[in-house]
Amino acid sequence: MLSGPGDHINVTVTNISVDFHNIQPSIIRFSSLESTTGMDGSKRSTATECIMYYCVQNIVVSVTDGIMRQSILSSWRNDSATPGTTSDLILKPPASFTNQTEEQNQTFKVTQLAATAMKSFMSDTFTGSGGFNDSGPTFFSDVIQALYKTDNLTTLIDNLAHSMSNNIRQQNDTTPNVNGTAWRTETFVQVRWAWFSFPAALVLASLFFLIVSIWDTARRDVLIWKASCLALLFQGRTLDLIGRDNDPVNKLSEMSKVAAKIRVELEETRGGDWRFRVKE
Repeated sequence: MLSGPGDHINVTVTNISVDFHNIQPSIIRFSSLESTTGMDGSKRSTATECIMYYCVQNIVVSVTDGIMRQSILSSWRNDSATPGTTSDLILKPPASFTNQTEEQNQTFKVTQLAATAMKSFMSDTFTGSGGFNDSGPTFFSDVIQALYKTDNLTTLIDNLAHSMSNNIRQQNDTTPNVNGTAWRTETFVQVRWAWFSFPAALVLASLFFLIVSIWDTARRDVLIWKASCLALLFQGRTLDLIGRDNDPVNKLSEMSKVAAKIRVELEETRGGDWRFRVKE
């Protein structure tokens, strides 16, 4: 225990309680006495009593958008049960609390070995002192320093109790089935016809243009030249077929046959134009 000038905290495990004397199945009872100095030099002392005990809780768990939320509906404890050194701690709430039938298992047990080990560990953890003096900060352990620095001791102990409860729930391999509704993610496709109308109209217009093009070329007896450059030479005015005017050059095959037999050269005409001329 620290004493003298400066801010101090003393944490002591005790079996004597002021406010929690009726709670029997406790893990630990400890008291914290803290002395601080204000800005004006005045001293302020705060005494706090804390208890951690075994209980049975009704918890509602929900998962929304992948985020789990849980809330405690009610809590039950057996104030007449006392964990002894040779027997297990038995917690058996009434059926109305657990919302189970009499045939279902409603008994929760904390073994004597687990209760003793937990009590011994927590007693060592929440025992010590610390504070500030002329030599600087001195704390018995990190836990005592955390108790000294916290602004809300109640919230700190509540968070510790919730963490211990969650760990017990995760480590339990005999958890019974829980009645409820489970949701799963399923993919649905929704068609917005207003957005689909434009590309559909483009496809229909392209199909209509193709049909009209086929019909018009068939009606006009248009020859199939496709993208051949020979059609521009033979059917245009850029090639002078001297001596081969009688060779048929209407079809692409005919133009390819004639082109394989001739050689051309590019020359300037009298009018200043340029054109291809068959080389003799």
